[in-house]
Amino acid sequence: MTVPACHDMTAALDRVEAVRNRLNDVLKGKRDVVQHVLVCLLARGHLLLEDRPGLGKTTLAKALADAVGGRFARIQCTPDLLPSDITGFNIFNQKDREFEFRRGPVFSDILLADEINRATPRTQSALLEAMAERQVTVDAECFGLAEAFFVIATQNPHEQHGTYPLPEAQLDRFAMKLEIGYPHRDDERAMLAAAVADAAGTRHADGGAILEAGQLAAIQATVAAIPVTGPVQDYLVTLAASTRNHRDIPLGVSPRGLLTWQRAAQAWAYLAGRQFVTPDDVQQVAVPVLSVRLGAERGDMESLIRQLLQGVEAPTWS
Repeated sequence: MTVPACHDMTAALDRVEAVRNRLNDVLKGKRDVVQHVLVCLLARGHLLLEDRPGLGKTTLAKALADAVGGRFARIQCTPDLLPSDITGFNIFNQKDREFEFRRGPVFSDILLADEINRATPRTQSALLEAMAERQVTVDAECFGLAEAFFVIATQNPHEQHGTYPLPEAQLDRFAMKLEIGYPHRDDERAMLAAAVADAAGTRHADGGAILEAGQLAAIQATVAAIPVTGPVQDYLVTLAASTRNHRDIPLGVSPRGLLTWQRAAQAWAYLAGRQFVTPDDVQQVAVPVLSVRLGAERGDMESLIRQLLQGVEAPTWS
């Protein structure tokens, strides 16, 4: 696929910038988080948010679905949740004397799986095929999902009661892991003021879709076609090898994870308005991409990744 003409890319970037502004408005003071959410979306990945309750994860997911013109669905994961509660199920129609398929919430564009690690491993696995293949199989019949299907899963910290750790195979299906964190004092103050204004009807938040039908998928295809030079790919391969040979990393980056890293770097370059990937793009997305798949202790993760990046010489770029 060829990269579109410059004016087409500019028009698409303007719309993506409008999506960014919408998300920054609903998740105040978290521009870095919003940037990485957009990178994950444009790279056709899936996102894992690990943080405390009440920090705006659901609000973010709803705002994103609204901005891209997608169907939103939410699953509240609990220990009694069944796989069919996610995928859907066949039910016998007495009138027509045949089975008909009732679609589950996975048939959406933006799916929020809230507290995914409170569901049992059997139910967690129901998302594997959907996330990897963008399809589900029910009673030996395959059903395709939305072209731009995007999962945002929230996860409680493992030290909390009643959690089931996600297996490595499922973690590797996520492109990134992010933490939102508490907002700054000024941002919390602005949030309180906006809530009062909304209740009084004196503030009207812009709503509605920013992207047209099919435009997100087209932008994702453009991102996937951004050229990555040989030296940058060699840099990625060397970094991946360093994760596999590090004594403090129990699980190195898989080939699938390496492909995800490259797509995330392409998305970062796209958001910067460039039609090529630099080593800096690779570094900018390293922490959220690697933190979901290296298996190291959570508190040491970022410093460990920074150490890995410093230990591999980046190709010169001019």
